[in-house]
Amino acid sequence: MRSYCGALLAASVLISTISGSAQEKTTPPELVVAAAADLSAALKEVSDGYEKKTGVKVKLSFGASGALTQQIQNGAPFDLFFSADMDYPRQLIAAGDAEGASLYQYAVGRLVLWVPADSPLDLQRLGMNALLDPSVKKIAIANPQHAPYGRAAVAALKHAGVYDRIADRLVQGENVAQAAQFVESGNAQAGFVALAYALAPGMGGKGKYWEVPAEFYPPLAQGVVVLSHSQHKKEAAQFLEYIKTKEAAEVLRKYGFTLP
Repeated sequence: MRSYCGALLAASVLISTISGSAQEKTTPPELVVAAAADLSAALKEVSDGYEKKTGVKVKLSFGASGALTQQIQNGAPFDLFFSADMDYPRQLIAAGDAEGASLYQYAVGRLVLWVPADSPLDLQRLGMNALLDPSVKKIAIANPQHAPYGRAAVAALKHAGVYDRIADRLVQGENVAQAAQFVESGNAQAGFVALAYALAPGMGGKGKYWEVPAEFYPPLAQGVVVLSHSQHKKEAAQFLEYIKTKEAAEVLRKYGFTLP
């Protein structure tokens, strides 16, 4: 009887182990993605669509592209990196932290000058000259040292010939999302943000914007890359392939991105 019970117990453990192993194999991994702050709405929508399609969960971490690059170089456990430029991904490739063959330009970003909805400034008539109005005490931009959109804002201001006249009124956010928060909170009367941010759900009623002409700043070509230390390279590559689909492209266009 003991022998029979022992055999039954062993068989039960074996079945449980096999069942557990099968479950582990069928449970898709969670991808951890570092992404530029301008993608906060668009990439969330893309990721939600991907999860519904495949069952793969995508955990998003947003920030300034330069700051995220530093985190990746310091070993942060990301699988993919969506930058607001192509330079940061190339830096990671050169350092051996990203897969060179995976580099892909997924979009071109657009810069806007954004003010609160109740601002008396006539952006469409004045454009960049609206910043010269005495009522504009502070102008928010993303930190140019870390954020491509911050560098684009500085370039645009210089192109328009107003940078020297307003430089002492600039306040820097860590990324475009924080620059927008300065404007929302009233700590700045105007700010430069991504068009994608201005078009995000819930933002329409908070502000109005003027799109900065593309010739005012270097193109915001935005790139994505699979990271070398990813534990889920196959799944990361599959998500990257989804980014190239018509379905994902339509979401990016909805948020004002131009596709390459």
